[in-house]
Amino acid sequence: MPRLPDLQAAFSAALTDPDAAVPEGVTAPRGGRADKRFAVYRNNVTVSLVGALEDTFPAIARLLGDEYFTALAREYVRAKRPSSPFLAEYGEDFGDFLDAFPPLAGYPYLGDVARLEHAWLSAYHAADAAPLDPARLTAISESDVGDVRFTLHPALRMVQSRWPILQLFEANRTGEGKPPADLSSGGESVLVTRPVLDVTLSRLAPGASYFLNALAEGSTLGAAAGKAFENASEFDLAQALQAALAAGAFADIRMPD
Repeated sequence: MPRLPDLQAAFSAALTDPDAAVPEGVTAPRGGRADKRFAVYRNNVTVSLVGALEDTFPAIARLLGDEYFTALAREYVRAKRPSSPFLAEYGEDFGDFLDAFPPLAGYPYLGDVARLEHAWLSAYHAADAAPLDPARLTAISESDVGDVRFTLHPALRMVQSRWPILQLFEANRTGEGKPPADLSSGGESVLVTRPVLDVTLSRLAPGASYFLNALAEGSTLGAAAGKAFENASEFDLAQALQAALAAGAFADIRMPD
C-alpha cells in the first residue's frame, strides 16, 4: 500500500491523463477493481476544466468553433494540470499553449487574443481599490509633478500585440453588431482596468504602454515620459496621462521625499 502523499500525487496526476492506470491503492468496495469508477471521476474533472476554459476564452472558442475548441481544451487539460483550486486562474498560459500548438501555426494572433481574455478575467477578480482622484495630481506644483511616482490600480493589466487583438476580442466576444476584425490594420496595445465594478478595455496610444510599464516599475512621471519618448517619438504625455486617469489606471501617488 503506497504512502498517503504518494497516493494523493498519483491520484491527482492520473485524473488528467486518460492513458494513466488507476493508481495503486485505489479500489472499489471490497477490494475490487476501480477502473470504471475512476474513469467516471476522471471524465468529470476533464469536463469541469474544459468548461472553465470555455468560460474564460469565449472569443477563442468562437474563432475556432465549439467542436475544435473542445478538442483543443482537452489537449490543454491533459498537458496542464491546475496549480490553484481557484478555477478562474486556470488557463493563465493558454496563450503560450496556442502559440506552440503546431496545427494553429497559421493563426498567430490567437495566443494574444487568449492573453487579453485572461487579462480581462484577472482584472475582474483583482483586489478592489478606489481609483486616483485626478484633482490630487493637479494640486501638485509644476516644479514637483515630474518627480511624482504612481501606484497602479491592482486590477490594471496590459496586453501588447502585433495583431489587432481588441478588434478580435470585440468582434468575437461582446455580441452582435461589431464589425469583423481587420488583420491588416496593425498591432494594438490594450489597457485593461476595473476601477469600480465593470472591466473596461482601452486601446493605448503610441508609447503609452512604455509609459505605464515604466510607472509600474517605480519610475517618476518625468522618467516614464522619457522612456516613452525614446520608444515612440509621437508619444503625447498629456493625452496618455489623461486617458490613464480616466480609465482608473492609478490608485495612488507618492510625492518625492
